[in-house]
Amino acid sequence: MLSKKEEVSLSAMKYKSSSIKSKWKKTQWLMEEAYFRKYIPATLPFSKKNLKSMLSDYANVYFKPTGGSGGNNIIRIRKTDQGYQKQLNTKKTTYENTDQLFRELNRHAGSRPYLLQKGIRLAKSNGKPFDTRVMVQKTTQGNWVSTVLFTKIGNPSKVATNYNQGGTIGTFNRTMARAGFDASFIQQMESELKELGVATGHNFDRHYKGFKELGLDVAIDSKGRPWILEVNTRPQFYPLKYLKDQSLYKRAVAYGKQYGRTK
Repeated sequence: MLSKKEEVSLSAMKYKSSSIKSKWKKTQWLMEEAYFRKYIPATLPFSKKNLKSMLSDYANVYFKPTGGSGGNNIIRIRKTDQGYQKQLNTKKTTYENTDQLFRELNRHAGSRPYLLQKGIRLAKSNGKPFDTRVMVQKTTQGNWVSTVLFTKIGNPSKVATNYNQGGTIGTFNRTMARAGFDASFIQQMESELKELGVATGHNFDRHYKGFKELGLDVAIDSKGRPWILEVNTRPQFYPLKYLKDQSLYKRAVAYGKQYGRTK
């Protein structure tokens, strides 16, 4: 159970669905079960020790606000011949060593908690990186259903793939096909991600009550392996309205109406 100090808020929205802000707390929930561990990239709370550890193990590391949303304030860190390159939005800065880098990240964070996460080499669709949103919704009977899969195709010059970071929305099958995956693999991956979504719903229910919907952000790497980047408890699907085929949007809304969500 969560303590009063942990960032939990029952819905301030028009519909009732529990919301957990802390990405670290949600990652810990999943890591308790062996089933999920293979899907979770290495993730640690931000500290000087953990920064040095992550950068010694991985060439790319993401610096993410624990309670952020929309891809805002995410920084990508890359090892270079000159030291370490920090990228926020499109701005890149290089630091000679981890001490310099830590001071700048610490200044950026201020009093807000941040995470460090292993960078995933995303598969690319027509040369653009993308990740997948798995929308999971609960029926009036209390059953979790993975209702919609769609892709967020990023702007190559940006750090995050989110729609409000200049990304675009795509359909799962088409995006995956343009990334070079064959039809059999795409069908297999769709089934795996839907199972993963339902399992995540059950996991969250064991830790806290009142969830009606979840949105898994899943990266598929260049080798076709899926990774859960984070789980959103206030997932948005309104960008689906801008697809020519609105069947995915209508499906998500139809399920949402069962717990009071209309858009």
